[in-house]
Amino acid sequence: MFVDKGDFSLYGGAETLWEGKRSPRRTIITTPTAQDDGKSHPGPPHDPSDFLWLMTEEPHRSRRMAIMKAHPEVTKLMGYEPLTKYIVFGVVSLQLIVAIALRRTQILSPWFLFCAYAIGGTANHNLFLAIHEITHNLAFPGVFLTAPCLRYHIEHHKFMGQDGIDTDLPTRIELLLLNNVLGKVFFATFQILFYALRPGFVRSQKLTTWHFANFIVQLVFDYLVVKVFGIKPLVYLLASSFFAGSLHPCAGHFIAEHYLWDGLEQETFSYYGQLNILAYNVGYHNEHHDFPSVAWTRLPALRALAPEFYDTLPSHPSWPMVIVNFIRDKEVGIFARAKRLAKEPASVNLKIVEHDSEVESDKNEAVSTLFHNIETRDIGYCQSSSEAGSVLDEHSYLNQKSRSRILVLVEEIDGYI
Repeated sequence: MFVDKGDFSLYGGAETLWEGKRSPRRTIITTPTAQDDGKSHPGPPHDPSDFLWLMTEEPHRSRRMAIMKAHPEVTKLMGYEPLTKYIVFGVVSLQLIVAIALRRTQILSPWFLFCAYAIGGTANHNLFLAIHEITHNLAFPGVFLTAPCLRYHIEHHKFMGQDGIDTDLPTRIELLLLNNVLGKVFFATFQILFYALRPGFVRSQKLTTWHFANFIVQLVFDYLVVKVFGIKPLVYLLASSFFAGSLHPCAGHFIAEHYLWDGLEQETFSYYGQLNILAYNVGYHNEHHDFPSVAWTRLPALRALAPEFYDTLPSHPSWPMVIVNFIRDKEVGIFARAKRLAKEPASVNLKIVEHDSEVESDKNEAVSTLFHNIETRDIGYCQSSSEAGSVLDEHSYLNQKSRSRILVLVEEIDGYI
């Protein structure tokens, strides 16, 4: 058959066969399935001109319910991790020691920059993720974090992918301006600024006295550091925070967690490599979103408990290569995020359950913790009545009426969180 040289229909509109060649597959799979062999691309490339808009529910709630049905013992993994506070103390101490030790070192010297990147960037990234653990009430019993990141991150879990609510999502302006190689380099270099500033433009918070108190404490601390040791330690700490959210190996998790890869519509990806040691196992991200009330030390056990749910999901083999591939791969970019139209959260009538005097008279951390999470529809401990029951089992000193009241209250909002 004669084919006109100007007719490129046999190539799908491309001028050459090479132009339509797919990028190599970037994700791996522990247990291949009939639907995904772990080698070929599960789906076609996503449209780079827009985000992927979905009408389906986010996947974590349904998988959580399935795992709890198949493995009811998963509730034993829930609860806070006492080790966290000691690690935080050690890392903060390390940062202060290094900052003070560099007080006589030139700021732009190779040694100063190396310390800020290798030591400070790693340490401050570790502290970022310590804040993440504390946000989920997983560092102390009955202690709730009041910080600017709290509401934003809780909404990221409860309304994942909902445009205008989940501030982890890139905006359309970012899509228009940064959807090319140079734009991706800029985004990857200044990730920390995007995560710090974007929420204020997308969904600004009402400032409270706690916000101002937080701001004042930081200013006073910075002033004392400069007053006693000079400006260089403060520059080191600021540079550490910048590098922690820039082109740093650990910072690959920001992109790895929720960007779409390999033509998949999978919204969350895990990473099971060695860098989790430095990052509170945040690489176990599917596990974390499924069970936010499981502390970082028990996330590997969660995966081991339900391999039929997690080993069949594609995951990333490397955080550093996620950054490299994000920049160079035409099949992934700012556009590679799944979005949903925002919907009004369901209202929950809590007045039908009275806080009787018996409950209020208990005055213990378990009651205050549970009621706080219930009333704010938080996900720190209680995702369902089953999870609440497991938490209550750890507090046997509660009388039966208090326990039943709390469980009834959780049951009323089960399905809304």
